[in-house]
Amino acid sequence: MRKLLQPEQSGKRKQVNDLYYAVIDTNVLVSALLSRTNTVSAPAKIVEYLYQGQFVPVYNNEILEEYGEVLSRNKFHFDLSNVKTLIGQIKKIGIHTDKISSGEEFPDLDDAVFFEVAFSHRKIDENTYLVTGNIKHFPVKPFVVSPRQMVHILESNND
Repeated sequence: MRKLLQPEQSGKRKQVNDLYYAVIDTNVLVSALLSRTNTVSAPAKIVEYLYQGQFVPVYNNEILEEYGEVLSRNKFHFDLSNVKTLIGQIKKIGIHTDKISSGEEFPDLDDAVFFEVAFSHRKIDENTYLVTGNIKHFPVKPFVVSPRQMVHILESNND
């Protein structure tokens, strides 16, 4: 089993049993930013764990473009410097992965890229998940999880 040393708030390092990877659906980031006063919400915890290095984000350019476009929409009133910082963190600690066709069908074709990037990265490491608040938009696969399920996976790994 691989071990990964990660920084804690105190500057000490802790051992983590497994390294996890996650493609984060845009709706999770929107929910996290909307609930910035509710730091115990699952989407907010996903973003917190992202900043703490509890998992490695996986993305491609199409996903980054969607993040930028959606999170910059006026209707959300998000602080654009926070949006830029979040996307910058994803790029800084994340892994760019090209998508591969999964042969699956999607009700919304814009969702396909998230699934296909996760599907592609799972060929490299099976500890790769797609985290989405819209489970019904994706094929039923064990690696497609809700924010709450991903929080459970990450917190169980640290026990």
